Amino acid sequence: MATTLLEERTVETTVPTISFVSLGCPKALVDSERILTQLRSEGYGITRSHQGADLVIVNTCGFLDSAKAESLSAIGDAMRENGKVIVTGCMGAEPGPILERYPNIFAVTGPQQYESVVAAVHRAAPPLHDPYLDLVPPQGLKLTPRHYAYLKISEGCNNRCSFCIIPKLRGDLVSRPAGDVMREAEKLAKAGVKELLIISQDTSAYGVDLRYAESEWRGQPLRAKLADLASALGELGIWIRLHYVYPYPSVDDVVPLMADRKILPYLDIPFQHASPTVLKAMRRPGNQEKTLERMRAWREICPDITLRSTFIVGFPGETDADFEMLLAWLKDAQLDRVGCFPYEPVAGAPANDLGLIVVPDEVKAQRHRRFMEAAQAISARKLRNKVGKRLSVIIDEAGPSVAKGRSKADAPEIDGSVYVASRRPLRVGDIVSVKIERADAYDLHGSATG
Repeated sequence: MATTLLEERTVETTVPTISFVSLGCPKALVDSERILTQLRSEGYGITRSHQGADLVIVNTCGFLDSAKAESLSAIGDAMRENGKVIVTGCMGAEPGPILERYPNIFAVTGPQQYESVVAAVHRAAPPLHDPYLDLVPPQGLKLTPRHYAYLKISEGCNNRCSFCIIPKLRGDLVSRPAGDVMREAEKLAKAGVKELLIISQDTSAYGVDLRYAESEWRGQPLRAKLADLASALGELGIWIRLHYVYPYPSVDDVVPLMADRKILPYLDIPFQHASPTVLKAMRRPGNQEKTLERMRAWREICPDITLRSTFIVGFPGETDADFEMLLAWLKDAQLDRVGCFPYEPVAGAPANDLGLIVVPDEVKAQRHRRFMEAAQAISARKLRNKVGKRLSVIIDEAGPSVAKGRSKADAPEIDGSVYVASRRPLRVGDIVSVKIERADAYDLHGSATG
C-alpha cells in the first residue's frame, strides 16, 4: 500500500517530546509560554506525562520557602518519573540547593534565560526540523484558556522591598517598547483572546527605564507610558485588566480610560500594609492617608472601579497597634477584593537582618483570621449591592444548566466568580449579560438575560 510523504516521515523519525511544569506567578507563566512557543516552533512535541518524554522542564518559583519546597518536590517527581530534567526560573538563579539535593540534574538556568533553556534542550534531545509543517500559531502557545491571556510589559523591578528578592533574581526594570507590546496584543486578540491581563513586577513604572521613548504602532508613534499603552490596548475591543499597579500619581491618567470604558474599571494594587512603621521596615511608600485621598478621587471619576490588593500580616516588628491601624485603614479604604498572607521569611531578603522582633506564628494566624473576617464583611456588603443589577460576565467553565464566569470586577483565579443559570448552553469565552439574583461573601449568582 502506498505511504504518503507525511506518513513516511512519521515512520522514519520520532519527534522528541517535552514534559513541562510551570510554577509560580503569572509572570513565570508567561516565561513558560515563551519557552514552549520556541520549542514547538522547532518541532518538539509537548506532553503532559513525564513518563516517556525525552526530558522534563520545571520552571520554578523561589520567592518563599513554601514555594521553594513545592519546586523541589516537582523536581523530585520529574527525576523519579523521567530522570532527565532541566530546571529554570527564579529558584535556578541560585542552583546550590537544587544541585545539592539532585546532583544528576541535566541543567539549571535562571529566570528569563530562554536561550539557555532552549540550548540545554538541544543538548538533551536534538530537534528534528520539518519545513513542511507550521507548528506554531501566530500568537504562540498559551498555558491559559483560549479566551484570556497574560501580557507581560516589562521584566525586573527597581523597587527594593526588604521582604523581596525579585530584583536579585530578575534584575532591574526592563520595559518592552510599546509597539512590540501592541503587536503581541493584536495577535492575541485576532486569535480569539477576549481578555488581556497586563502584568509586570511594577506596572506603574512601565517605560521609566526607556524615558517613555516612542516606538511605531500602526504607522504612528506610541510612547512607552502606562496611560498611552492602556489607551492603545483599549482600541482592540477586548477586556483589558491591569495588575500590580502601584498607586503612583501617573495612575491618575489611567482612571479616566476606565470611566470611558476603554479598559476595565479594575486595579490590582499591592499595598502590603498601612502602618507607616511597618511600611518603613518593608521599604515601601508610607503615606497611606494620601493613598486614601487618591482612591477617593478615582472613585469620583469612575464610581464602579474595583480595587483589589494583597497584604502581609506578622511582618517582623509589627505590633498590636500596627495591626489595629491596618484594620482601621482597611475599613476606610473599603477595598473590593483583598488577599492576605502571614509573613514568611525569604532566604536572602534584607528583612531577615533588620533586627526586629519576630512575630510568633500563633499571633500571625490570629491576625490573619481577624483581617480576613474584616475583609470578608466588606466584600459581602459590596456584593449585596450588586443584587438586581445586570453585569457583563465572561464564561470560564460551561455547564449543563449553570456556568461559571467572572464579571469585570473579577480576575481569574484570585477573585470571586459569577454562577450563571441559563436556558441555552453557554460556551467558554462567551460574554453574556447576567441579572444578579443573590450574593454571598465572595461570589455572585444570577441568570443569563437575552
